[in-house]
Amino acid sequence: METEIGAFLRTRRDRITPTQVGLPAGVTRRRVPGLRREELALLAGVSPDYYVRLEQGRTSHVSDQVLHAVARALSLSEEETEHLRNLARPADAAGPTGPRTPANFADDPLVRLVDVMAGAPTMLLDVRMDIVAANAAAEAVFEVTRMAQPPNSARQLFLVPEARARYANWDAAADEVVAHLRLMTGRRPHDARLTSLIGELAIHSEEFRQLWSKGEVREKRAGVVQLLHPVAGPLEFDYQMLTVPARPDRVLLTYLPRVDSPTAEALQVLLSWVAPAEPITTA
Repeated sequence: METEIGAFLRTRRDRITPTQVGLPAGVTRRRVPGLRREELALLAGVSPDYYVRLEQGRTSHVSDQVLHAVARALSLSEEETEHLRNLARPADAAGPTGPRTPANFADDPLVRLVDVMAGAPTMLLDVRMDIVAANAAAEAVFEVTRMAQPPNSARQLFLVPEARARYANWDAAADEVVAHLRLMTGRRPHDARLTSLIGELAIHSEEFRQLWSKGEVREKRAGVVQLLHPVAGPLEFDYQMLTVPARPDRVLLTYLPRVDSPTAEALQVLLSWVAPAEPITTA
């Protein structure tokens, strides 16, 4: 059975042809679309046997020097390099849990921050993309309280047809979510709940399986999301996902309407229909 690190490195090798890195393509028919293992080993300056053992997960401790050499040979991004390191040295990755949430959840500063950002749909997520808290604007746009409990952004995107229909740019959103989740699995290899979520999505969504097989890893940081709200119609937001150094198990996701845009006007109408309330919490 192919290992996780083997699958990841294979998909990265498949992206690069010999001619792109100055190697002869050869005259015989190639069995692989990209670099062979021995070609990658040559570029990285390691023995072919050692590289094979790396892909098979049979190396006890891989040095930073070797990992950086492989990353350079494959032209990996910073996030892909981090993912490779996490797969090669899972003992160095983070554990399944982060700092404890305050006993009085409403006193959590991050929950209060979600509520303060009243003019923009804002949610507090954990590393599994569970929605921990959401403000009134997020409820107006995404109807968090109607989601299956515990509400989860990835589950909504892939497994709930009504939620999927709200994304005008679903393909882009799905690609971002899968790449983000794969990065998280490298950072938290012992997180049973995260592993369970990946399994659930893979079992019930063919599209998730296809995207997962690509092996993409990418931090979900910023972008544009286009929504089709059942009442307000088309909405377009610039989203930002902010990490909090003091809480590595939490991210703040906020959707910003552009000033004086139709979305900003529609959001104000939606908010006028929502009664003021405490932030919605699900933990």
